[in-house]
Amino acid sequence: MSGTVVLEEKWPVLCRHMQAAGWLRVWTDLGRAPRTIDAYARGLAEYLEMCEREGVDPLTASRAHVGVYVRELTDRPSRRGANVVSLDSGSGLANATIQQRLVPVRLFYDHLMEEGLRESNPVGRGSFTPGRRGGGHQRGLVPRLTKLPWIPTERQWVDILTVAAEEPVRNRLMLALAYDAALRREELCALRTDDLDPAHRTLRIRAETTKNRLERVVPYSAPTGVLLSDYLARRARLSKARGPLFLSESRRNHAQPLSLWTWSKVVRRIALAADVPRFSTHTTRHLRLTDLARMGWQLHAIATFAGHRHTDSTLQYIHLSGRDLANKLGRGMDHIHAWRIGMLTGMDAATPGTPQ
Repeated sequence: MSGTVVLEEKWPVLCRHMQAAGWLRVWTDLGRAPRTIDAYARGLAEYLEMCEREGVDPLTASRAHVGVYVRELTDRPSRRGANVVSLDSGSGLANATIQQRLVPVRLFYDHLMEEGLRESNPVGRGSFTPGRRGGGHQRGLVPRLTKLPWIPTERQWVDILTVAAEEPVRNRLMLALAYDAALRREELCALRTDDLDPAHRTLRIRAETTKNRLERVVPYSAPTGVLLSDYLARRARLSKARGPLFLSESRRNHAQPLSLWTWSKVVRRIALAADVPRFSTHTTRHLRLTDLARMGWQLHAIATFAGHRHTDSTLQYIHLSGRDLANKLGRGMDHIHAWRIGMLTGMDAATPGTPQ
């Protein structure tokens, strides 16, 4: 069964709009990641459902109709029961989520323009207009709010690690690698045994597992290497076959590849037990990249380590780190990194002193 057929079963409204289904089929054929296609389908399907409720043909919809869609995203009751009262109310869909929902709608109208079915894109985008004050940049349909990523305090980090210390070796290794190599959830769970280079203590992050399809090689620390050796010995009792590195030990999915959702549940359970509910599978990545900025790493080096295509994504960690304090903190950061990894891997490490 093709990916597009599955999406049409999940979002029946796509079957009623031939151009929309065809556009998604093009993206699928071009090899876009399944999660990306699914996100595109969801955003476009919700927009098409709004058009049907309003009695609007999406091929002739105006900017005002797209505005109705945005208002629905900010006003409609949440499936969890809470009402969203405004774009910046702090409840309901976040600004970044609304931006993501608009991306497929904008790309769909770009497609219609390329096919000669429309003359303009009602979603639009920020554009440069020569002669305008302030650089001539026109605002997009929805103001883009840029927020710094959340990272735990040292006390919260200790609480997380205290709980994690009681976890099985697989979970402790996954946390250590997630921090050590600044891995995204998908990159971590997709690691294979042949991605490891223990001799050089590096991991190969394959392009097909990354967000932006850029392959990279990242290092991990010696303490994490010790934990990896312990886990590989345990994994050999589950399966001696090469393949996915992290395997399930449950009765239902014994020796099967660990799923994204299972790992998310593990991290959520640890976060709640430590009373740090904001801690997520992405927090270790944020913390690691912020630590690299604190160490004084240059912007391009952090971007390469993180696998960012553009340094714009990396700048937030520079801001979060307080780069003007880098020199002051730099000498102590190597020790702090050793302490973090030491606690993750269960090795003795002195508690870092307070930077002066």
